[in-house]
Amino acid sequence: MEGKGSSLWRDRNFMVFWGSQTLSVAGDSFALIAVPLLVLHVTGSVARMGLLTGLASAASVAAGVFAGVLADRLDRRRLLIWCDLARMALYGIVPVAWAFGPKIWLLYVILPAAEAIGMVFQVTYVTVVRTLVEPSRITEANGRLGATSAAAGIGGPLLAGVVAGWAGPTAAIAVNAASFGISALGVVMIRFGRRTTASQPAPPAPPSPEASAARGVQQAGESPEDQEARGPWREMLAGARFLWRQPVLRALTVLLSFFIFLTLGLTDVLIYHLKHDLGQPDRAVGAVLAVAALGTVAGSLLVGPVRRRLGFGASWIGAIAVAGLAVVGLGTSGGVPAVAVAAAVYLGCVSVAGIASMSLRQQVTPDHLLGRVTSAFWTIHFSLGPAGAAVLTWGAQRHGVAVVCLLAGAACLLIAFAAFFTPIRQPNPELSGATG
Repeated sequence: MEGKGSSLWRDRNFMVFWGSQTLSVAGDSFALIAVPLLVLHVTGSVARMGLLTGLASAASVAAGVFAGVLADRLDRRRLLIWCDLARMALYGIVPVAWAFGPKIWLLYVILPAAEAIGMVFQVTYVTVVRTLVEPSRITEANGRLGATSAAAGIGGPLLAGVVAGWAGPTAAIAVNAASFGISALGVVMIRFGRRTTASQPAPPAPPSPEASAARGVQQAGESPEDQEARGPWREMLAGARFLWRQPVLRALTVLLSFFIFLTLGLTDVLIYHLKHDLGQPDRAVGAVLAVAALGTVAGSLLVGPVRRRLGFGASWIGAIAVAGLAVVGLGTSGGVPAVAVAAAVYLGCVSVAGIASMSLRQQVTPDHLLGRVTSAFWTIHFSLGPAGAAVLTWGAQRHGVAVVCLLAGAACLLIAFAAFFTPIRQPNPELSGATG
């Protein structure tokens, strides 16, 4: 760990973690395009694409129930490595099996399993970021990770579109499998600077601002030994109790759950719009998603300055509102450039809102609860997603992309409006006591 105020550029652990995860995201973006294309090429149905997305999301939600417990009880470094290796093996099966002929059913087995393991990885990933950097640099670190991951996502979809067009979608999935091996190697090279297992003694209650978050949640902030004595089910619910007793985190969890219901299927709808409505080739799909990723880069780089200047509430509410307008624009765009711009604006706003929300949870949650709080948040957050993806894609095929995007965008604007009447509007909830 570097001393307080030191540059992240000089922190070897963070730099290695940053680089390996960026390369992993670049490879993972291949599957983002390749899997829907495999389904579309064989079945020609956006509804089948939505069903696969929904099943994968449901598996992710189910894994979220126990992911936080694993992250808090096991060695987090080893857990990250095993998650990467397992996903490498799962995705590696697809190109091998496809060599003997299309097997759509296999995707409905592998993708949910990979997404479930991915949920465990993502929960653990959030917990280890705080072990790599000083508390004052959490938002900056999250922003850099998000920005470079998105930057890698620019080249990834472009290359994925080219590879899928020349060698087929299964070749793109093979690249994705290899990327998880790179991620595992990067984690092997890292030594975390703080406690990374819940088997070690829990730290004392932190001072302000974290102390304000811990007030009134003595039960949720018990030591791991006390939690174990009360039973594994209550231990899993500790994160949910912590979220419920924090007014800002509670409001964020509820509103973001509705937001994910409205937007989880947007990637499938976007691909369907480009392929079906606009008649574009696979390369164009990759190009649009690559351009759209520029929005995530911009949002990740801007979230730190925007939050410092406008405060948490204005940043989050404004991002959700503009995202809703972008969704409307996505459905009404009749050309590829306009679709790409609308997608970029949407992803940029989602990045700002998501990083601000994640950083707040990291700032106010005790370390020995962070895995369970993250797991509880994502489990609740994604619980409506599978149904939303199915409804969104079914609606796009039945009534058209324009109608679906108009309704979804208007609903996102309602979410932003509702946030004005919750503690989310606070400029600095981690300092004001609004979290406790």
